[in-house]
Amino acid sequence: MTGLPATETLSLENEDGWLTIWLNRPEARNALSSEMAEELLAVVDAIAGDRSIRGVTFRGKGETFCAGGDLKGFKSITQGNASVAEVAKFSRRGGELFHAVNELPQVTVMLVQGAAMAGGLGLVCAGDFVAVTADAKFALTETMLGIPPAQIAPLIVQRVGLATARRIMLTAARFDGEEARRIGIADEVVADVGAFAEIEAGLRKSVRLCAPGANAATKKIVLAAPHLKRDAMLDLAAEGFAECLVGAEGQEGVTSFLEKRKPAWAQ
Repeated sequence: MTGLPATETLSLENEDGWLTIWLNRPEARNALSSEMAEELLAVVDAIAGDRSIRGVTFRGKGETFCAGGDLKGFKSITQGNASVAEVAKFSRRGGELFHAVNELPQVTVMLVQGAAMAGGLGLVCAGDFVAVTADAKFALTETMLGIPPAQIAPLIVQRVGLATARRIMLTAARFDGEEARRIGIADEVVADVGAFAEIEAGLRKSVRLCAPGANAATKKIVLAAPHLKRDAMLDLAAEGFAECLVGAEGQEGVTSFLEKRKPAWAQ
């Protein structure tokens, strides 16, 4: 396994090839400070090419998943005479984080309790599977502060569709876990955080039946589908299929099926 970077605002747990990333600023409701964003990027970059890590779970320490961007950091920007170009660079760096999580080759799971606000909700929408508590709170509050939900907007649209994304972003709508499931943000709603363990155990079991390289190729194809023209999409899918089939995983998968045994990755 790839070595993980040292972190101050994150707590990292690797259990048999499944990494849990805990947002660990409970005193600040796990707000995304610049330091936390950089540490998240470093961890994501470190594991992206590591197929020994089969999945990644994101959670928040304490009673909140993530309160969004650290407004104290925003205040320092507004009072520091920063130029538009400097602020744009800062914003773009945040966007790189959200897209890096969205594009992680591993399966990503978001387990949400308490609240996921603004950028916290954007992070949730970057996951493959989302489970939330029924009483969790969600909102995209950026426009109430005079700014757009700029870098997370594409992920919100990706998750819920354009019409719903417009509504919840342009009205700063507040909603709970049940509404999050109704509009497509959440896949599962649980009564309390104690129920997350069973859901996650089932996901881990299912994911380990799938070849890690094939999952990575599948995510790449799925994420590209809305953006590529027909011929480019056909080429990308064909290349992904061919590389997997002639590679070690494809050979092992076909052989194990014919020999009526589990493939090596599912042992």
